[in-house]
Formats: sequence, C-alpha cells, structure tokens
Amino acid sequence: MEFHKYHALGNDYLVYDPERLPFDLDAQGIERVCHRNFGLGSDGILLGPLPSNQARFRLRIFNPDASEAEKSGNGIRIFCRFLFDTGRVSEGESFTLETLGGLVSAEVHDKGQRIKVSMGRAEFKAGRIPVKTADPDSEVIRMPIEVDGNTWEFCAVSVGNPHCVIPLDTISAELAKRIGSSVEHHPMFPNRINMQLLKVIDRSNIQIEIWERGAGYTLASGTSSCACAVIARKLGLCDRDITVHMPGGSLSIQVDDDFSLTMTGPTTRVGHYVLHPECLKA
Repeated sequence: MEFHKYHALGNDYLVYDPERLPFDLDAQGIERVCHRNFGLGSDGILLGPLPSNQARFRLRIFNPDASEAEKSGNGIRIFCRFLFDTGRVSEGESFTLETLGGLVSAEVHDKGQRIKVSMGRAEFKAGRIPVKTADPDSEVIRMPIEVDGNTWEFCAVSVGNPHCVIPLDTISAELAKRIGSSVEHHPMFPNRINMQLLKVIDRSNIQIEIWERGAGYTLASGTSSCACAVIARKLGLCDRDITVHMPGGSLSIQVDDDFSLTMTGPTTRVGHYVLHPECLKA
C-alpha cells in the first residue's frame, strides 16, 4: 500500500490513492496505519480521488480512531496539493471537491505552497450543527455548558462539520487537553464535536487552541480556524479578513457578510511511503 504524507501547519495526513492499488482499508487498519508507534503515524487518512456525480473529485476523510469526518480544511488543502503534485490539476485552475460536509472549490498557487479554498457558508442553527437544545431552529450563541464541574460559555457552528467555540481572555494547550475530550463527548452534541478555545487579539487577529473530534489535541486545523473566525465576526469582535494563529502556524480566513468562508494557507510535502503488510497484523 502506497501513502503520500503531507502536513499543513503540523497537522499531518496520509493520502491513499485507490487508483494506484485498490485495497479495502478497514477500521482496524486505519487505526494501525495512523498510530504514532505501530504505524506510519498521522492525524488521519485522505482517501481519493474517488468518482463523483457532483464535483470533479471526491474525497473521504478518516480520523485516527477510524471515524469518518465530514470535512477538514487542512485535509482538503493537502489533498489539493496531492492532486497538483500528481498532475491532476494545474496551478491557478479552479476545481471542485465533494466531501461529506458539502462541495468546496479550490485553487493551487505558488507550486503548491499556497492553497485557496472556498469552504461554504457557516450554519448557526442548533438542529443543523447539531446541538441538543429546546429549539432546533435557535442559534447557538453564548450558551452555557458544564464540563468537569465548571460552567463555560460557548458558541456552536457548522462549517460542514460541527464546532464548539469557547471564547476566553486567556487560552492554553493545557486547558484544551484537559477539557477537550469531555466537550467532544458531551451529551449536548449527539455526533460529538470539535472544540476550540478562542482568544481575540484585535479586529484582524485571533488565537486558538484545538481539540479535534476523533484525533485529540491538534497543532492546527482549517475548519477550526474557519469556525473561530466566523464566530469572532458573528460576535462583532472581528472584521472580514482574519488571521488565525495556532501552535502550528497561521491561516488567513475571509468571512463574508453572509458568513461564507474562504481559507488560504500552506502545505508541505513530507514523503512517500510503502506500508508493509506486516504492520496490519494484530
């Protein structure tokens, strides 16, 4: 089995092209391949390109626990870089991708060093995220949530996948790691949820810490950046163009008046790997 490894600001993925060597990678295999000690190690697997009736390419995204993600901003940028590196798309060409979280359009620039992705429109209604509330048509803005004996104020949003954003004056990796799993599995979120701690620096800059559903603490995340940027604008704390600062680096997010999102950021090629079948043995 051949894998191509990339990272986007420290968030690393393995790309598996089924056209090269068809193989049914089951849940146990995904967990083993992603394992940092017993496999190649990654924050997930990108499976594609796959045929699509809606877009030029279709992409499936798997977390290290083998759950399937609706969307991943970093994963999408990495997959776009893979398409460019394998000659399937050209520099500056606009193309579409189908994901479980909806269609996106993308462009590759600077020989793959900069990827621009139109991520779609954010959704704030509880029933669409989803969040369990009395009114599924209500927006989840500044609601209380009790975690590990503390009550936090959060906002929820879907950018193709669900996010719980907790605005704070001070954030840290330690706090994200301490409460992340409890938030992810909180009964308010029937499909589990991604969690971010958000600190607004000024009207053009925010800082975030990330706990990803199915992956844990993460250095960077494209959809998390989109979620936090759109919440910051929704709360009136930021303007249209926002730089999101994460432990792994920064992304540029554009939040339009209708809360449509455009993400621009880098990718890095790490290497090409051939997985030995022995790795998949129990």
